[in-house]
Amino acid sequence: METKKTPLLTPAFRKRIGDVTIHYEDFHQPNSDAQVLILIHGFLSSTISFRQLIPYLTDQYHVVAIDLPGFGKSEKSKQFTYSLANYGKLVLSFIKEMGWSNVVLVGHSMGGQVALHASRQDGKLIDKLILIGCCGYIKRAGTPIICCSYLPFFSWGLKQWVLKKDIRNDLSGVLHNMNLVTDELIKDYREQFLEKGFFDSLIRLLRHREGDLKPFELNSIMHPILLIHGDDDRVIPLSTGKRLNSDLKNSRLIVYKDTGHLIMEEKPEELAQDIKNFLSQPDKKEAIQTPV
Repeated sequence: METKKTPLLTPAFRKRIGDVTIHYEDFHQPNSDAQVLILIHGFLSSTISFRQLIPYLTDQYHVVAIDLPGFGKSEKSKQFTYSLANYGKLVLSFIKEMGWSNVVLVGHSMGGQVALHASRQDGKLIDKLILIGCCGYIKRAGTPIICCSYLPFFSWGLKQWVLKKDIRNDLSGVLHNMNLVTDELIKDYREQFLEKGFFDSLIRLLRHREGDLKPFELNSIMHPILLIHGDDDRVIPLSTGKRLNSDLKNSRLIVYKDTGHLIMEEKPEELAQDIKNFLSQPDKKEAIQTPV
């Protein structure tokens, strides 16, 4: 049974990285030698995704959560290239500017692909990867929809369509435990939709986002990787996690029973413990089924 921790006060900062300003939350650890964990959210999300998980990690690690450009409180830039590769480059630039090394990247959903890109681009800064409900094998948007995105009022139409959607139903689709879909959760996830420039950034992501890494590209990644997937993930099916585990050379897979896509909301304590175990133990490629 989960022992819910009180959310921490959020130490929020802004930093200019290249041509874009990002929002990040930096939970300093008293131990100056504590390993840095960078948390990278997924599509249509932000640092809020990790709010339940963070309190279980800050006792041992220097935890940093970032809003990718276009999401949360980061800049909705018109100059930034919203591709997975460029997001990965931005994460690496952030690490370099902060003077960190031996960093662990924790990516959820699309954030997992961002972490994989960063790993391929400059592995020297990274120690390990933890990919939660990681997306994979998604192709680039088709030419017709990309062309449509240039039509007048496309952004307005997208905004009207999203804002009319029932966010309660959407959140129910990413959680196994429907009791977690509270009014507070709905409010928190809806807030970013009201940020100025958010929908314009979504359209740029639609245009710029390349397809996910191909098998031969995944094969080239040598970092130790922990894959964690819910067996009731209706956004990124478990079959994707199993395929990633096969294509990645140095990975292990943990499957959570009765768990959806937002594992950080449903099983934060279990997740934190598996993260700690992985970071403290030697590598071993295996599939694990946890009795949760």
